[in-house]
Amino acid sequence: MRLPAEWEPHAATWITWPQNARDWPGKFAPMPWAFAEIIRKVANSAPVDGQTERARVLVGDEKTEKRARGQLAKAHVDMDRVDFFRIPTDRGWMRDCGPCFVERGGPANKTVAVSGFGFDAWSKYPEFRLDAKVPGAVAKLLGMEILPAMHKGRLVVFEGGAIDINGRGTLVTTEECCLDPEVQVRNPGFTHADYEAVFASSMGVSNTIWLRNGIKGDDTHGHVDDFCRFTDARTLVLCEEKNADDENHSILEENREILEGARLEDGSRPQVIRLPMPAPLFFDGLRLPASYANFLITNAAVLVPTFNDPNDRLALGILSELFARPVIGIHAVDLVWGLGTIHCLTRQEPLGK
Repeated sequence: MRLPAEWEPHAATWITWPQNARDWPGKFAPMPWAFAEIIRKVANSAPVDGQTERARVLVGDEKTEKRARGQLAKAHVDMDRVDFFRIPTDRGWMRDCGPCFVERGGPANKTVAVSGFGFDAWSKYPEFRLDAKVPGAVAKLLGMEILPAMHKGRLVVFEGGAIDINGRGTLVTTEECCLDPEVQVRNPGFTHADYEAVFASSMGVSNTIWLRNGIKGDDTHGHVDDFCRFTDARTLVLCEEKNADDENHSILEENREILEGARLEDGSRPQVIRLPMPAPLFFDGLRLPASYANFLITNAAVLVPTFNDPNDRLALGILSELFARPVIGIHAVDLVWGLGTIHCLTRQEPLGK
């Protein structure tokens, strides 16, 4: 069992067409066009090593699919590389409620399956019954085996944005998300050891790096994909807030100290590259989790959220030095009002054989 790294070859990238206006109150109108741009960058990309990547889009019903097709066509998306799946959702943040695709077997008999985690809307919101059914529905439609993530006789509740991995056995996550005993408690009573056992059995992880807390404005209570990501098997980018008066400064510096003492699965130390934060972004009095670390790696590019900020150019430059594929900025000032951006909205499906 192995959860491949995001930079490994994809068969597809999954996304849910925006349907719930409550996710972007007062800003829902531009959302389909923001999603269309993400989908266009996936579906219209040039083949890599002869392999194209498909965009797979969840829609709740026939009417929504028809509307999505029309808007994607207007955005000049290559519709021959877009698949629609009529699976109803509550909110549809695919990184968290979508299927965790894992590889099983060796090189000669490798298959892709779904490691089935539970989902309860970040242990915060009441609407999640439809979202929780997404992994099973996708597995059934694709003819994949679903492997429920069980531990101590119960289904483990977990989200994809809570982790990042290097594909070699190391995973990074936060204690705030996994272990807080009072706030948004996914799996009551779980310890570090419990989670590490789940990571090993469900994703093939042998080494976990435990960071402390996530950034402010993060509705999920500590998702790591908002501030710390692997860019290759030995390198992580970690967000940096230079303004000592900003509440994220001490949070990110504490995580830097932890990473400086961390080890990879082979005992070596990771390389840590600092990635700037944009200036704090607010809407309707609420601080938003604006971060350049919420990027998506596709076969052909790295899609990075940008915020009309002077640090946009610096962040894109840093990431361009770390990836051998083009780094492309995607405007995300409106998108982040949903309290997440590009990585939160998507989930990669590995190529398999």
